[in-house]
Amino acid sequence: MLIYVLRRVLWMVPAMFGITVLLFVVMRLAPGDPATIRFGDMGQASAGGANYEAAITKFRQRYHLDEPWHVQYGYWIRSVATLDFGYEFERPAVPVRQELWRRLAITVPLSVVSVLLAYLIALPLGVFSAVRQRSFGDRVTTLLLFLLYSLPTFWAGLMLILVFGKTGLGWLPVLGLHDKDAASLSTWGWWKDLGLHCILPIATMTYGSLAYLSRIMRVGMLETVRQDYIRTARAKGLSERVVVLRHALRNSLIPVVTVFATILPVLIGGSVLVEQIFNIPGMGLYAYEGLLKRDYNVVMATTTISAFMTLLGFLISDILYAVVDPRISYE
Repeated sequence: MLIYVLRRVLWMVPAMFGITVLLFVVMRLAPGDPATIRFGDMGQASAGGANYEAAITKFRQRYHLDEPWHVQYGYWIRSVATLDFGYEFERPAVPVRQELWRRLAITVPLSVVSVLLAYLIALPLGVFSAVRQRSFGDRVTTLLLFLLYSLPTFWAGLMLILVFGKTGLGWLPVLGLHDKDAASLSTWGWWKDLGLHCILPIATMTYGSLAYLSRIMRVGMLETVRQDYIRTARAKGLSERVVVLRHALRNSLIPVVTVFATILPVLIGGSVLVEQIFNIPGMGLYAYEGLLKRDYNVVMATTTISAFMTLLGFLISDILYAVVDPRISYE
């Protein structure tokens, strides 16, 4: 197992290299010049454009935008290797790495909680639907889950705001992570305020993956309960509860473990919409703002982190295969 993990980690290095090359080329081919976006208003206001041209030249020299592409990529790959992603274009005094870690500290906990809730709810629902196949409960559960899966994220988030925000029932806050007076609250009050602000964003991030995972679990369980060893276990007189939970459940988890490789990075990358809707200053909103401003350092940093999370998710999934099914060996 250790040798396999080390080999996979080593293979992640050329994979990340290829990803950074692709991201760099795509960003450089995208329309829009960061310098003109940054100093557009100055160009309109300055007489003769002398100050504008000087600012443009200085900006491009600072961020090596006047260098050939291969030289720019050399600077970027050095930044990735040292985890130093340079400085923001809009705020030259703010390191991207510092701001990125601050934003990740918001996005990652929300995503982890969302993933845990999705699995904790989806797995029992999938087992229930498989065991009670074609029953009334299975049909109702299937209908509700398909309805949830069909709802666009932005629409669901906006509906939750309208229903539970001040325009509706007024039960929950809908913007940011804290109220304006949160600093004056007690420790318990501060955490309670944070929890109330997180309910709607987490619900919006969870419902889609919940529906998807439950269907995957249902299909895996249906395939497992038709196996010969399940029929043998029932023929021995074991209770249905023991047959399902002890013999069928574990082998049905393999498809669910497989999709784990994509669930976590998708949640982190898909947090763009959720964070924008609820005005949460996380990595998704940071990437969106950087894209609007053509801030190469911000966009490249956030997409590189997302790519790394994807590769890490695949590695964790492969390791979990041996946990849920001892017959799988990496030797």
